Amino acid sequence: MRLYLFLYGTNAANGNPFPGYLIQTDDGTNVLVDTGFPPEVTGAYRTAAGSGPRVEEDQYVLNRLAALGLAPKDIRYLIATHLDGDHAGNHDQFPDAEIVIQKEHLDAARQLERFQGNRAHWDAPGLHYRTVDGDTELLPGIELIKSSGHKPGHQSVLVRLPETGPVLLAIDAIPRMDQRDPETRAIGPADMDEAETRASTRKLMDLAAREGVTLIIHGHDPEQWQTLKLAPDYYS
Repeated sequence: MRLYLFLYGTNAANGNPFPGYLIQTDDGTNVLVDTGFPPEVTGAYRTAAGSGPRVEEDQYVLNRLAALGLAPKDIRYLIATHLDGDHAGNHDQFPDAEIVIQKEHLDAARQLERFQGNRAHWDAPGLHYRTVDGDTELLPGIELIKSSGHKPGHQSVLVRLPETGPVLLAIDAIPRMDQRDPETRAIGPADMDEAETRASTRKLMDLAAREGVTLIIHGHDPEQWQTLKLAPDYYS
């Protein structure tokens, strides 16, 4: 099993990364985790006033996959951690994939105004959604961990690699390393429920201790991402 880390762009104001991930199982199944910003954002920073997402052409999800010799049709599963625009801007590019999402989150996204601006991409006709309810084993070695708070029904991903050991993709439940303490961590303006955010932080840190997690990857930590192996390199 391999875990590839994709950098889909950075925040022009503070350098925060916008990541995604590709998991390749022993039998060759490709599992994509999040799809990054939509194509209309790619290159937009070149004409912007120095703020917002900075997405280079080679950072666009389809180009990240192509660099590994993959096309959208090669993706069997697409794990949707949540439907914010920096995570779900290209679901419509993967009509052949099974999109796996927490039921609570999909239900909330269809109701909440904050998700409507990106809805044309995540709710396009012909997409195949599979909803799950709570912690779920997707495939051997790939577990979905419900981690609400940042958004209702947000999910993180535990990947059990044969050499590296268990790796926890915390996504936006714990976006930075300095937010690992559930009692003292900062609550960001995009975190919709403080109590659930703290509870999910505690849940993930307890899981990491219990399962012997060797690496917690945070969703938007520029300092950590400078130390990680990015595609085409991988963790195995």
